[in-house]
Amino acid sequence: MSAAITLQKDMMNKPFSQACENNKRPILNILSKVFSQNKQVLEIGSGTGQHAVFFGQNLPHLIWQTSDLQVNHQGINLWLDETLLSNVQKPIVIDLNKAWPKPENYQQVDGLYTANTLHIISWPLVVKFFQGIANNLAPQGIVCIYGPFKYQGKYTSESNADFDLWLKNRDIDSGIRDMEAILILASSAGLTLTADHNMPANNQLLVFSKK
Repeated sequence: MSAAITLQKDMMNKPFSQACENNKRPILNILSKVFSQNKQVLEIGSGTGQHAVFFGQNLPHLIWQTSDLQVNHQGINLWLDETLLSNVQKPIVIDLNKAWPKPENYQQVDGLYTANTLHIISWPLVVKFFQGIANNLAPQGIVCIYGPFKYQGKYTSESNADFDLWLKNRDIDSGIRDMEAILILASSAGLTLTADHNMPANNQLLVFSKK
């Protein structure tokens, strides 16, 4: 089998998330405004890589740095190799249990984006996520967090309550987080909530700025 045929077969096997496909444009509508003056955005938990290539294509003024655990790098790279975007960087390994590495040709990150991560990781890692922001995000930096949340202990929908039960059955340390607890951690990292956008499928997009 030739290298070209092998590459084509690999591209057909790219990881794919229907949720990413569904939510990418509503998220872009907000990111295009809040990241309009930013230069380098670090994505925590790039997952399949779909968001990275879509946002990279539509926000060409940004250097978009992907990251994830090593196990997900192959899938992310399949998306990046197909699109060959000069402003989207190959993934670096970020393990929230460890200090965050510096990307190649590092400039201090002035934006951070993550989607559907805080309800998947354990609470101690959520704490370390915000500690990482405190240590790595430039002053006046912008943080965008997408996903479901609870408010005053209440779910925003019955489907989110069912989803939370499914998450806990799969992993007792995961689950939809309380907004009030997130705001305390954000404040400890020097972040102020500037917007809380209602999104499709009972999700939110939280926008923070660093003091």
